[in-house]
Amino acid sequence: MARRYISNKNESVRMFESNFLEWFSHVHPLTPVVLYVPVITWMIWRAVAVAEFPILAILGLFAVGVVMWSFCEYILHRFVFHYEPKTDFGRRIHFLMHGVHHDYPNDATRLVMPPGFSVPLAFFFYFLFLFLFGVNYTAPLFAGFVAGYVFYDTLHYATHHIALKHGVWAWLKKHHMRHHYGDDEHYGFGVSSPLWDYVFGTHRYMTHSGRQQQSDGQPVQHTAA
Repeated sequence: MARRYISNKNESVRMFESNFLEWFSHVHPLTPVVLYVPVITWMIWRAVAVAEFPILAILGLFAVGVVMWSFCEYILHRFVFHYEPKTDFGRRIHFLMHGVHHDYPNDATRLVMPPGFSVPLAFFFYFLFLFLFGVNYTAPLFAGFVAGYVFYDTLHYATHHIALKHGVWAWLKKHHMRHHYGDDEHYGFGVSSPLWDYVFGTHRYMTHSGRQQQSDGQPVQHTAA
């Protein structure tokens, strides 16, 4: 499926006729930090003061929550954000959710989730955690889950607007750029970590010859539209 347009500039396209809705579609990259670091702090406090978990238990459950977020991130990105609708209405919704980011990947005001989407999602997962794990275990698990989300959104902004040239940061940036400028429909759905791309075979890497390969070692096949 050929992409009609990809802008390499830090520019925006208008998404809504309503000025009110259009304003809310532009989000400062620090918004997730401001909104959710207090939530993480409160959850950790509950784990310590209310649930009275030992520090090692809190750290372990927090780490489990981070891994749970990374899995959720992969599933949402692969199966929701990259779902290919068949109707005009579906394609419009898809463009608003994620298509606009692939057409304007360097738009600095549309690189983190708008609160209108992230806040309802946070409430959904919070109550899901309460149902599955109970109030005490939810505190450290949800703290890690939300921390994973904040790291994801912050790193996503950084991969597009900060020169990450060294170590793991450069590796993560390259992984995400290959998703944008390679075959974005089939590979590289993890942003904060390529872990689940390795698990599910949607990772790719560069050979010494510069050719892209899948995680099973087979060359990536690009088909014309």
